[in-house]
Amino acid sequence: MSNKTAQTERLRQRFALYDTNGDGRIGRGDLEAEARRIVEAFGEPEASPKAQALLHAYPHMWDYMMQQAGLDAGQDLSVEQFVEIADAQMLSQGAVGFSNMLRPSIRAMVDLCDVDGDGQVDPHEFRKWLAAIGNDRIDADEVFRQVDADGNGQLSVEELVAAVGKYHAGELDAPLLGV
Repeated sequence: MSNKTAQTERLRQRFALYDTNGDGRIGRGDLEAEARRIVEAFGEPEASPKAQALLHAYPHMWDYMMQQAGLDAGQDLSVEQFVEIADAQMLSQGAVGFSNMLRPSIRAMVDLCDVDGDGQVDPHEFRKWLAAIGNDRIDADEVFRQVDADGNGQLSVEELVAAVGKYHAGELDAPLLGV
């Protein structure tokens, strides 16, 4: 599969993940619902600071993407529109595009699953993350090894942003669909 084909397919998978009501369109409300689902899967009270960070980060990601595309944040997108905008805002801009778009939501996810409070994700916390986003059937240890770029047994926000970027660019096969 070519990188462009992989990129498009992965953006379509992201769209399906975000289309929480299954109507074939996504909007800000879909990202809000996905964030609530993740918070619930972690068993975190919605009023907690960790939950609030994620509950704000997901819709903020939508607002940023729509602003960069010159669109109203209240607008819904078809899969084709989403792929086009995500390609322009993230894939075409490389690491900078992914960092601008995804860093706040990845930071919030790290904080949500960081049980020991060290600001990083260990293998146990990573398995919890994957289960919360619905990816508990994959080999978490193998994915962890692929993402742990410096081999220190911990995943930093920077490593996770880079890995999600590489996944969507078609350069990494570790399915990190929850961000």
